[in-house]
Amino acid sequence: MRIPLTKYGLPQVLVFPSVILMLMLIAGMTLRGWKLWTAEILLLVVLIWVLAFFRDPFRVIPQDKNILLSPADGKVSDITVIEEAESPIGAEALRIGIFLNIFNVHINRTPCAVRIDKITYKEGQFKNACDPESARVNESNAIEMTRLDQPCDKLLVRQISGAIARRIVCQAEPEQEFAGGYKFGMIKFGSRTELYLPYRDSVTTCVKVGDNVKAGLTVMIKYPD
Repeated sequence: MRIPLTKYGLPQVLVFPSVILMLMLIAGMTLRGWKLWTAEILLLVVLIWVLAFFRDPFRVIPQDKNILLSPADGKVSDITVIEEAESPIGAEALRIGIFLNIFNVHINRTPCAVRIDKITYKEGQFKNACDPESARVNESNAIEMTRLDQPCDKLLVRQISGAIARRIVCQAEPEQEFAGGYKFGMIKFGSRTELYLPYRDSVTTCVKVGDNVKAGLTVMIKYPD
């Protein structure tokens, strides 16, 4: 039977619940009355949230070679055209930023069938991930990739830590090839994910700022047939 929790949550999925259950036991031995019930309820809420944070829901990935799927769950915070001089993919680029709050699924997925070209980790600050400026100064992990289908665009997915997130997980490696919607990592506890692709008039953006998106399900970009 499939356990709907991500492997990227280890050891937190094992350690945090054990600590919380121990605290609940201590509270039961030392507190009485309303203090006991308050402590037990609060600890139970924290336990449920920890398990929910590392949830890994089953998803049926759309099989369409002409689309780019969302690489993360969350809310579209910004859609920006990046000039070639500042673009991480070496060409004028469209950047779609996604903010993940502490209640979103935090697993990252590939936007389409891709080959991993290069992975660049950068140490940095932990500013609020709602701010697009966090992409420049925060701890981040940039995964450069190439579409396996036409057009064979250079893409980039950037994992960015936030004010709470302090751990970026990425198990992809250069030269690996993945199908669209493949799970390659996660950012633990609130964060930002960005998708970069070459900017051109023939590409249709299927989301707008404020939209809620789901990794491996929501179509963000559509290429012409």
